[in-house]
Amino acid sequence: MSDINTTLLLKVALDLANSLNSQDRFGRLLSSVRKAIPCDALVILSLQGESLKPLAAQGLAPDALGRRFALKEHPRLAAICQSDQPLHFSEDSALPDPYDGLLLAKSGHLPVHSCMGLPLYSDQSLIGVLTLDSLTPNMFSAIPDRSLQLISALAAATLKTALQLKTLERHVRQRQHVLQELTHQALTRDGGELIGESPAMQTLKNEIQLVAGSDYSVLIGGPTGVGKELVVRTIHQQSTRHAQPLVHINCASLPETLAESELFGHSRGAFTGAERDRPGKFQLADGGTLFLDEVGELPLTVQSTLLRALQSGEIQPVGRDHVSSVDVRVIAATNRDLTAEVAAGRFRADLYHRLAVYPIQVPPLKDRGSDVLLLAGFFLERTARKLRLRQLTLSRHAQAHLLQYNWPGNVRELEHVISRAALKASQNSVQGDIIPIEVTHLELQTTSDMPSMTTAKTPTTSIKDLKTATEDFQRQLILSALKVSQENWTAAARLLQVDRANLARQAKRLGIRLEKRTKIDN
Repeated sequence: MSDINTTLLLKVALDLANSLNSQDRFGRLLSSVRKAIPCDALVILSLQGESLKPLAAQGLAPDALGRRFALKEHPRLAAICQSDQPLHFSEDSALPDPYDGLLLAKSGHLPVHSCMGLPLYSDQSLIGVLTLDSLTPNMFSAIPDRSLQLISALAAATLKTALQLKTLERHVRQRQHVLQELTHQALTRDGGELIGESPAMQTLKNEIQLVAGSDYSVLIGGPTGVGKELVVRTIHQQSTRHAQPLVHINCASLPETLAESELFGHSRGAFTGAERDRPGKFQLADGGTLFLDEVGELPLTVQSTLLRALQSGEIQPVGRDHVSSVDVRVIAATNRDLTAEVAAGRFRADLYHRLAVYPIQVPPLKDRGSDVLLLAGFFLERTARKLRLRQLTLSRHAQAHLLQYNWPGNVRELEHVISRAALKASQNSVQGDIIPIEVTHLELQTTSDMPSMTTAKTPTTSIKDLKTATEDFQRQLILSALKVSQENWTAAARLLQVDRANLARQAKRLGIRLEKRTKIDN
């Protein structure tokens, strides 16, 4: 056979470049090779461990694509894989043919025929093989090695492209799966439900239901601890974007120097430490919701950067020249009065109006009446599960005490009060008891204990004194948990809702050691 026309090989390469997907690309490759080298069967196989998997075939029975050829059981295929050059098998080769009985052009056993295999390499690593079979003896003997090498290169490039695309598709699916899982966790943690039947809560739920179905930007306000994040999760869950990601970014912890990278991503080498391409929060939230928590803490320079993205819907990753469009709904939350911040020049007026298309104010717990008891029941049940207690209940006096309290720390304070009370109430209990929480177990500030916002004076204590006071409080809390848990670190960590290793490091820093009893180093 004369040398294969180079024009034909160029046409093959161009044809492959226009292929739409892997199967189409494989089909075009085999058809083009078959035009250049007439044969009765042609198969491209991918190396998967110690076996070969057919990816596309022409001239073989349909079930051939479902087979997996273990190399130790098919010496011809093993020989091709061990070669670094096109390999011809003699017509009288005693090695069994893996396609015996599978050729469409011949029923039954294969007679004397021509067989050839081309190992396919990428970066000096074997990734697959291309096999050719012809019922005509000596069909492949006159093909120049140069032509076979060109066909091998084309086939290897086609296979490599297909494998890379498959890997990329798998990574995309994995990323989507991870985002979906993270979104699901975000939506369901802490109950994932707005608990309360008070008029204030009914108004809030109506506001959420009204705005959820739109794509309006929402600004959620309210004091610390009222549950603004839960409102965000509820809006996302009730929106048309509920199946898409809900991505959270804490604006208070956003470094000014890395803000653009965190928000919009960066390319490899864009700055020192940028070792790979990294998507930003806007890209991760594309199609879904971006939650800007503590948005009032953003520096002015970052505010202008964010405003441009919100106005245009376009982002430019750090280190890239082109911009890309994103479809993101923004929900922001803050415990600051942003109108006052705008008046003081600490927050951009144009960004405020861009975020506050639909403002929602979350009511403080003191305005929610008997919702306090509903929330207490939720926290009691969850705390009982964490402490492995049969049941926790509230006495009537404890219920009245909770209803009369002003709750400056809102829902978060209630959660902590219930957690501490459960620890105290269960200290001398026996497993299986129904444990009532009494007023004596509740640690609630009296009105005189509460700091006044109008009469508060500038603290005269130094930062060192504040640090010492904080460490003393942490030390006593850890010691109390260790005492309740009978000096079991794992149980103490569970009570304090922290990781055991973190608790051990914190205790070591505070000088807490356990020997026969708990003590503090002098």
